[in-house]
Amino acid sequence: MYLSTTLLAAATLLPSTLAQATFQRSSKRGLVFISSTKTPQDNEVWVESGSDLTWYYNYAATPSTTYNNLSQSDFEFVPMLFTAPSSTSDTSFLDGVKQLISGGTNISHVLTFNEPDGTTSTGGSNIDPTLAATTWIREVEPLRKLGVKTGAPAVTGSQGGFTWLSSFFSACASQGTNCTADFIPIHWYGNFEGLASHIGQVSGTYPNTSIWVTEFALNDASLSDSQSFFNSSAEYLDRLTSVDRYSYFGSFRSSVSNVGPNAAMLDQKGRLTDIGSWYLGGAATNNVPSSSSASKPAFSSMWTATAFVFAAIWIC
Repeated sequence: MYLSTTLLAAATLLPSTLAQATFQRSSKRGLVFISSTKTPQDNEVWVESGSDLTWYYNYAATPSTTYNNLSQSDFEFVPMLFTAPSSTSDTSFLDGVKQLISGGTNISHVLTFNEPDGTTSTGGSNIDPTLAATTWIREVEPLRKLGVKTGAPAVTGSQGGFTWLSSFFSACASQGTNCTADFIPIHWYGNFEGLASHIGQVSGTYPNTSIWVTEFALNDASLSDSQSFFNSSAEYLDRLTSVDRYSYFGSFRSSVSNVGPNAAMLDQKGRLTDIGSWYLGGAATNNVPSSSSASKPAFSSMWTATAFVFAAIWIC
């Protein structure tokens, strides 16, 4: 939908404290990234001079070529085992990470299984907990001997996610292995109160385990609500000692956003929105996001090819 005149007018009436907000730099802040082939210039926005981001993941086991010229100390790549391979003897993820390490890349953490309790049509990897446990034991647990810290499967923010994760750890134990997760990734799409409550529930379920919030946004909301959510969430995550890292879901243009245009960190022309600039540690830009596209087709080849990755998670 197109941004209405009323909403545009409302955006100009936002409190001055919100419009001028500049976030302090934070080592926690990272990027959910997939390279855009339609608008490759957008890929550079996140690492331009002054960017506040310190790490990224791309749902894959290998770094994005866009950032090959950046040192791991400046912009750390975190590999992800997105799903379980069909072959029970496949060790391609393990081998790939070990090759990165032997080649001089300092891999300190890995992520595993993107929303295994979700369907592939909504971006999930849809894996049975027992298969996930078998895969983890074969491909992930050996990395701990190399000093790599491991993230638990990144389930959805639904109650079903807790059930799946419990089944996963039980399946590991039944196979005689304690699948040790150094941190619990969280995905959340909803309001700030829900995010805070969800983090509390995760902390209560897995005490003394750090948390990474690797996807979060307020989907399909007004501009003012989206900005308020971002401000409240970022401030909260920065001061919450149980959260080690976080990555906001919005590193794309508003015209191709599947969580609503107002959540995006780039407007339809590829310019940083207020949220995008704040996330990088800058001041408001007053660039108002819209669902309209500056060019046709509205959805780039990147989005059609990787729609399974960038699907929104609906919290019932």
